[in-house]
Amino acid sequence: MSDPMPVWVHSRQQTRQLDAALIASGIPGIDLMQRAAMAAWQAVLGRWPDVGCLTVLCGSGNNAGDGYLVARLALLAGWRVQVWAVSAPERLVGDAALAWQQARDAGVPIADWSSGATLDGVLVDALLGTGLTGSVRAPFAEAIAAINDARCPVLSVDVPSGLDADRGVALGVAVNADVTVTFIALKLGLLTSQGPDLCGELVYAALADPLPDTVPAALELLQLSRWQRCLPARMKSAHKGRFGHLLLVGGGPGMGGAIMLAAEAALCSGAGKVSVATSAEHVAPLLVRCPEVMVRAVADAEALAPLLATADALVLGPGLGRSPWAEQMMSACLDSALPQVLDADALNLLACQSIMPELGADTVITPHPAEAARLLGCSTAEVQDDRLGALQRLIEPLGCHAVLKGVGSLVGSPARLEMLPAVCAAGNPGMAAGGMGDVLSGLLGALLAQHVPAGQAARYAVLIHALAGDLLAGELGEVGMRAGEMMPAMRRVLNRRGVE
Repeated sequence: MSDPMPVWVHSRQQTRQLDAALIASGIPGIDLMQRAAMAAWQAVLGRWPDVGCLTVLCGSGNNAGDGYLVARLALLAGWRVQVWAVSAPERLVGDAALAWQQARDAGVPIADWSSGATLDGVLVDALLGTGLTGSVRAPFAEAIAAINDARCPVLSVDVPSGLDADRGVALGVAVNADVTVTFIALKLGLLTSQGPDLCGELVYAALADPLPDTVPAALELLQLSRWQRCLPARMKSAHKGRFGHLLLVGGGPGMGGAIMLAAEAALCSGAGKVSVATSAEHVAPLLVRCPEVMVRAVADAEALAPLLATADALVLGPGLGRSPWAEQMMSACLDSALPQVLDADALNLLACQSIMPELGADTVITPHPAEAARLLGCSTAEVQDDRLGALQRLIEPLGCHAVLKGVGSLVGSPARLEMLPAVCAAGNPGMAAGGMGDVLSGLLGALLAQHVPAGQAARYAVLIHALAGDLLAGELGEVGMRAGEMMPAMRRVLNRRGVE
């Protein structure tokens, strides 16, 4: 039985400090190792109870100690067991050495790893832990390749070997696990970039009651029970004027779909009034699709000014394009003092400016990795190689909140606001479809219009969007998911009260 996911996410260094604090509190290290092994063994039994055969690959650190103890538990349960020692067990020290001795004394078969070693049954990856920072070397690279080629179920201990626990990238080669049981702290690398693909199903085992205020966290894991309170329940005397007026600006010639999706998402997210400033050709189609939206054909910045004067919040970018008209809209919107969301082509126009403007703490930008790369003047691969670092580099010059979209979406805020960065573990591959970002922009804009502070709105919107995607995938499946189908699911999640 796994523990509930914690609210906080820690770096590898912070995890070491948490482990040391638990030991200093009076829990012997070997006890923690035995608890970790039991959590991993329970995960094996819970998923593959009838296999009856376990192969464990052990490395050279405490990760190996966990593996030796899992092998011991399997042997005592009557399973056929084989341990391949990729690093000589005689070199182990401390608690890992005690674990090896306990496995050896129990009669666990332990042999030195070789390229022809037989791998069968459930494979337990106990090769490399969170401390890995450089490229995987031989013989570990060979062992990882053998695991991935074996076509057996794989459980990784703490992190898949070869995965950077902080950045979520494979360090040359990494185990592709079916299940990863992680201990003591949740690591960012399991939640973003390549991490979710490599770790498979993620199971958390605390091993001990957390010690309060011992080690500050690196990030927050977004959870509904914490963030749904930022949008209070509606009073019975409410009227539409209490829930804000959102203006969406976009939909240049030939690009009306994005602004339509964003406007519909805003309607379904509780904004009292929704207006759209767009090209004349999109007025009639948008009114047919969403008669509740007030649509204006806007030819220039002068025509946009009265709409800006009556709005409470602004979304700029869906379908905006990069034409002179788009540049006029961009300039007028940036000159306004409204809380605003910049997305899509607004970000591409921003990236073309010679000097980045100070956007301020009422603004949220929502780039995907390619848009973030344009803003940062680097490659998409560089953004994905260090997503948290890229997020922080976006926030510093612009002085605004930022959402770096993608698997394990990240949300960050200016340092002066003292809000931890956040990561979203919800969402699914079905959401990798056109228009999903426009839906998020409309949702986020609606929260700003309802006077939710920008940092809170960004976190809540990302979570609602991801949970709605999971709800939709659970009902209809991931393949073929459409952005236009998200609105009813978003409404359902937004209307949950006191439910995680």
